[in-house]
Amino acid sequence: MRTTLDLPADLMKEAQEILGYKSKTDVVIYSIREVIRRKKMEKLKALAGKIDLKIDIAASRRRPGSAKDPYRIAREYAKRR
Repeated sequence: MRTTLDLPADLMKEAQEILGYKSKTDVVIYSIREVIRRKKMEKLKALAGKIDLKIDIAASRRRPGSAKDPYRIAREYAKRR
């Protein structure tokens, strides 16, 4: 999409130097994406402590059946041979 912008030259030059972009378009695109990313992070941070997930962390980290019998996989492999 073509758009005409009236940007302060010193601000654009500083942004190009800091970001390492030669293209003004790249500076604008990067800056817009960064603002969007930061706003999304703010929204996520605002949810901290407000959602109760009722998750059993220990159970979610185990593989099914591994806690009951740690040698199950070895026996199943031996049966196939």
